[in-house]
Amino acid sequence: MERPAWAPRGIDISVPSVSRIYDYYLGGSHNFEVDREAARRAMEFMPGLPKIMQANRAFMRRAVRFAADEGITQFLDIGSGIPTFGNVHEVAQGARPGAHVMYVDHDPVAVAHSKAVLNGNEHADVVTADLRKPQEILGNSQVQRLIDLNQPVALLLVAILHFVENEDDPYGAVAELRDALAPGSLFIVTHASYEGIPLPEERAAGTVDVYKDIRNPLIMRSREDIARFFEGYDMVEPGLVPMPNWRPDSAPEDEDPYSYSGFAGVGRKA
Repeated sequence: MERPAWAPRGIDISVPSVSRIYDYYLGGSHNFEVDREAARRAMEFMPGLPKIMQANRAFMRRAVRFAADEGITQFLDIGSGIPTFGNVHEVAQGARPGAHVMYVDHDPVAVAHSKAVLNGNEHADVVTADLRKPQEILGNSQVQRLIDLNQPVALLLVAILHFVENEDDPYGAVAELRDALAPGSLFIVTHASYEGIPLPEERAAGTVDVYKDIRNPLIMRSREDIARFFEGYDMVEPGLVPMPNWRPDSAPEDEDPYSYSGFAGVGRKA
């Protein structure tokens, strides 16, 4: 397999990556054939996966605009993935010039492309770190340069928590991050779930099996289990809802049925 010029040295391009598969769903070009093959296998069970990812990105942009309107000028995006049009820094800095944006990801391709996109942007940066190790993020000098934890922050965990297995204690990691945030901070989340998928659960489970096969288990939690991540936050209206229903820009009934798969919500730390 020929290594593309944009692929960082040292990564194994024969192993699929969830961030590159996500890039493929969104129509991006920074993915390998192994990623495309895994995506196509997953779409055999859930052909609407690209619609889910588009709804996810649309929610993220609305939530970032909401945070900016609420006066937030600092954004910490963990599990940020490969940057695409309308990423957090574009939305946040468009609404609040000079807003600080810190991206965090453990995929070297995502980090390399983020660095290229952010070149020359002194108010945005990216670091390699893992959500499962919050202290490595909070204690990182690059993070501390841009993010003042004594002031309100918008913490984004968008389409990432469903890749953290229960044995890795995602609730503990989220609680550590919450405890480090100042009052007035916002917590922005999307999470996969069987609830809302316009397919029988046993068919949707075929997609889950594909992610398990590539050793990136996809954990489909219930709405109740997703709500537990918001402990210590006051939910912003309309609460924890399907992605198109969170403060929509257009009529939700115009959305593709797959867009209602999973949940999105924003919490505010008192």
